[in-house]
Amino acid sequence: MISYFTTSNGKLVRQDEPSAGCWISVVSPTSQEVAELIDTYGLDSGFVKSSLDEEESSRIEREDDQTLIIIDTPVSTVDDDKTRNFYTQPMGIIITNEYVFTITLNEMQVIREASHGRIRNLQTNFRTRFVLQLLLRIAALFLLYLKQIDKISSAAEQELHGAMKNELLMQLLALEKSLVYFSTSLKANEATIEKIFRGRVIKLYDEDQDLIEDVLIEMKQAIEMSSIYTEILSGMMDGFSSIISNNLNMVMWRLTLITIILQIPNIIFAFYGINTADLPLPYTWFAIMLAVCLTGITAFVLMKWKRK
Repeated sequence: MISYFTTSNGKLVRQDEPSAGCWISVVSPTSQEVAELIDTYGLDSGFVKSSLDEEESSRIEREDDQTLIIIDTPVSTVDDDKTRNFYTQPMGIIITNEYVFTITLNEMQVIREASHGRIRNLQTNFRTRFVLQLLLRIAALFLLYLKQIDKISSAAEQELHGAMKNELLMQLLALEKSLVYFSTSLKANEATIEKIFRGRVIKLYDEDQDLIEDVLIEMKQAIEMSSIYTEILSGMMDGFSSIISNNLNMVMWRLTLITIILQIPNIIFAFYGINTADLPLPYTWFAIMLAVCLTGITAFVLMKWKRK
């Protein structure tokens, strides 16, 4: 789907046809729309294909009068079992002399927010500043999702103290995997933004310097948070795998204790069930009393030994 947006009276407005200085949002394009981008707007076919490649890494590239920025964007989804997953997907930004294109394989949070006017002060006619504002929002989304990961791991920590199943441990493993994705993407994004910061690929104006510095600061902060959360989560998984193992050992101890205690009456009643006259006091009441006393003594001794 191809959508056109322009800034009017300080607000982002959708329009039916493109105009000079507008933002063209391309989400999940069909083959016909891809051909339109290449033929009608003259976009480099390699740039368009790279923007739609899920495996593409973050980078910046210039070809003639077009500049391609591939930036990894955080994505959050919820599975059928209500497990929240975090990963990254590349988003292509192509800057031409007239337009700014954003090309994504799927609709992303930053595109949704921008198109609904949730990002303030977006000016499509200032192409460089528009791109930097998108990058700043992407960095903010990384920080937001990292905080969500921390909250989820903290909630899982409270539930793991008495856990004996692997579901929570698997959830922590998924979070650790998400942090690895985030850390790798953030480092690649940082390298791309530093290239923009040098001003060799995209011309930066004086009023853009503070904005690009903010983007770099946010990215570095997200990288640091990701590294810290990864170390914490790794330690938590090691600790709680031992806790789960200890909980299972306690259950096995209780089952063994119950089995030993229940065997005593069976042994006594088995002896007194033998058809012989040589057993002492061959009376039902004696066998029951002996079984109860020996069972109580054994249970007391085993519980006393367990406390030691």
